[in-house]
Amino acid sequence: MSFFEIFLFAFNAITPIVLLILLGFGLKRIGFLSDEFLQTANKFVFNVSLPVLLFFNVYNIGNLGEIQWNTVIFVLIIILILFTSGFVYSKLFIKDNRQKGVVWQSFYRSNFAIIGLPLSQALGGTEGIAIASILSAFSIPVFNALAVVSLSVYTSSDDKNKISVKEILLKIAKNPLIIGVFIGLVILGIRQLISVGTDGEYIFTIKNNLPFLYDTTEMLSKIASPLALIVLGGRFRFDAIKGLKKQIIAGSFARIIFAPALGIALAILLANISDFFSFTSAHYAAFVALFGSPVAVSSAIMASQMDNDDQLANQILVWTSIASVLTVFVTVVLLKFIKLI
Repeated sequence: MSFFEIFLFAFNAITPIVLLILLGFGLKRIGFLSDEFLQTANKFVFNVSLPVLLFFNVYNIGNLGEIQWNTVIFVLIIILILFTSGFVYSKLFIKDNRQKGVVWQSFYRSNFAIIGLPLSQALGGTEGIAIASILSAFSIPVFNALAVVSLSVYTSSDDKNKISVKEILLKIAKNPLIIGVFIGLVILGIRQLISVGTDGEYIFTIKNNLPFLYDTTEMLSKIASPLALIVLGGRFRFDAIKGLKKQIIAGSFARIIFAPALGIALAILLANISDFFSFTSAHYAAFVALFGSPVAVSSAIMASQMDNDDQLANQILVWTSIASVLTVFVTVVLLKFIKLI
């Protein structure tokens, strides 16, 4: 891909997100969308369509026997480092408890399901999307489990300074997004136990044998992202930028500059000092998508549902989506320059 093609791809991949946000913003300003609709739609996305989307993504993973555990282990290590970094930063520099968890999750939680997977395919081809699909089965549930922790630690209804491990674990278990991923993993595991026919296909799958259920799931999953973005746009306020400027900059910097820089730099380092971590250009394509994508759409939805500062979460999502057009482009150019992609 030429430099112009790289920029054009990043622009085309991310601009639809921005346009849907602008659509929601415009419809709310002319009175077409009411506050009641936005509130109800927000709940619908969080409790129904996003869990179905995550289930659908996990279900459509191919063969779990092709998992490259060295890559999975590396990615999980980086996510935990980013999670720890976000905790330290938010605890030291963010004063408002309702904003700490929002900035914290910006460090590690990317829009891998919506932007990352197609970006992996564009940069790494068939091998890139294969690696990214496997990583999504591990990273997405980890993102959501850690997000429950991030958004719960500072907002305990009883005592702001007391962390209830039992309460957090219960929230993780009851989180609709995690339930969607869990059901997907269970069905994926069951599918691996089903016999394979002479043609190499499973003798029973939801897609082939229960197409009405598969098609319904697919249609519900397609609602999730567009509706979530329109709702986000309807709840977005430009007048909130002034009071949240420091937090917006911190969360945006962490998500689209610090995270990809750390993840890719450590990948290069480990690949050079250890044979266990051997990465190809397809791996680096997946790493760009995983670590360099803007904040996940579900991050703003979860912040709203878990009594965090959802306006800050909306702001970070919007600005990371806009700025990531440039940062993804620069990251890919640098990796092409050193011949890793």
